[in-house]
Amino acid sequence: MNRIHEPSATLLGAALLAAALVLAPAHAQDGDAAVMQMSQQLAALDADPDTASAAAYERLQARQALDALANARGSQKDVARYVAERRVRIAEVAARTEAMQRRIDRLERTRSELIVEASRRDAAEARAEAERLRIQARIQAEEAARLRAQASSSAEAMQDIESTLQNVAGAEAARLKAARAREAELARQEAELLRQAEEASGDD
Repeated sequence: MNRIHEPSATLLGAALLAAALVLAPAHAQDGDAAVMQMSQQLAALDADPDTASAAAYERLQARQALDALANARGSQKDVARYVAERRVRIAEVAARTEAMQRRIDRLERTRSELIVEASRRDAAEARAEAERLRIQARIQAEEAARLRAQASSSAEAMQDIESTLQNVAGAEAARLKAARAREAELARQEAELLRQAEEASGDD
C-alpha cells in the first residue's frame, strides 16, 4: 500500500528541492549585499581623518559581528544581521562622538586663547559654539549607550533562539522515529495479511 504513494512523494521532494535551489542564491545575495554595505560604512570611518583613529574597540566589535554574519547559516542569519547592524551603528556613533569631543577640546583651547588675545565678543562666540557641540556630544553618547544595550539584548535573544531550535529539532527527530516505527508495523501487518490471504487461497 505504501508503494502507491512513493512517486507523488518523490515528485513533491523534487519540487521542494528545486524551489530551495532557486531561492537560496537570492537570499545569499541579500546577505552578501548587507555585509558589503556595512563594510563600506566602516571603511568610510577609516577614510575620514576625523574618525580614522576613533572608537577602535567599537569598530573591532562591528568587524567581528560582520564576520559572524558572513559565516552565519540558516535561522542564525537574521539574528546575526541584526547584531551586525547594531554594532556598525554603535561604531559610527561612537566614532563621531569621539571626533566631536576632540573638536570640543580644540575649541576649548581656542576659547582660552581668545580670552587672552581676542575681544570678549569673539570669546563669547567660541563658548557658545563649544556649548552647542558639547550638547551634541552628550546626545551622541546617550544614543551610543542605548545602542550598546540593544546589541547586548540581541545577543541574549540569539542564545534563546538557538536553544529553541535545538528543542524543536529534538521533537522533530522523535516524531520521525515514531512515524518510521509505525510505518514498519503497518508493513509487517500488510505482509501478514498477504501471507494469510495466500494461505487461504491455497486451502481453497
